[in-house]
Amino acid sequence: MALKHVEKQVDKILKKGELAEVVEPVRLERDSRFHFRCHPGVSCFTRCCRNMNIILTPYDIVRLKNRLGLTSDAFLKLYAQPELLGITRLPVARLKMRAEEGGRCPFVTENGCLVYTDRPVCCRYYPVGLASLRQQERHAGEEEEFFFLIKEDHCKGFEEPTEWTVDSWRADQESDLYDRMNREWMELLLRKRSFGEETELPPKARRLFYMVTTNTEQFRRFIFESRFLDTYVVKEKTLKKILDDDVALMQFGFEYLKHAIFGADSDVIEIRKDVLDKTVKQIVKRREKRRRKLQKLARGRK
Repeated sequence: MALKHVEKQVDKILKKGELAEVVEPVRLERDSRFHFRCHPGVSCFTRCCRNMNIILTPYDIVRLKNRLGLTSDAFLKLYAQPELLGITRLPVARLKMRAEEGGRCPFVTENGCLVYTDRPVCCRYYPVGLASLRQQERHAGEEEEFFFLIKEDHCKGFEEPTEWTVDSWRADQESDLYDRMNREWMELLLRKRSFGEETELPPKARRLFYMVTTNTEQFRRFIFESRFLDTYVVKEKTLKKILDDDVALMQFGFEYLKHAIFGADSDVIEIRKDVLDKTVKQIVKRREKRRRKLQKLARGRK
């Protein structure tokens, strides 16, 4: 891929925002090398932890709220605010910065990050950016990944002698784990994006999406304390697992949304046959009622 093409793709991915100004337009592969180290000894320590637009992934929220010993409700009220994400118009949670403290991240002190081992994926990638491109001109659905560096003027970490490859950096930051955990959520975003910006989900569907992807306790209650299991067939083994395991519940939620909102088949969840038959009959009945109404209107015009 030519350098100019890489620049254009990176610019498109970053939507020509401020971040595009600090992207080094050099394509990196997994064995590409760079120097970087962030520690209290560098003069810019924690300066990059201010005024950031950090979208929290579902796995970020699970890790952070469990680290802090909070329920999802409490975590979302204290540290996040909902917003509609770009052209997908899907609701996501954005980390609230402390405006009264110069836009500082709520988890950062002069001594560093208080939740470092459970910090969001956005923080883990830095300073290595990841781009995923669909190669439609070659094979439909095939994706190509490449990496690039984000170099901010104030960052002195690049002057440190510690050397990394992209792979060794990602392994050190647990990026691959977070990528695996976030992959199905990203696929949901891509599904919605493929519908186009003009296709809006109904408010009820947006509320469902936000609840399932941000609030494990509420979603668990929805499954076990509503008529959910009267509507859907879920294997007993799965039910036992999601009863106590937040990560398993999160992954089940992705399957549920894929099925309930986007109409995709799932091996994990399916609508009960009696419920499906009843729904089909109701649809047929409504259509027949509408057909008769139209026929009556047509006869009245003659």
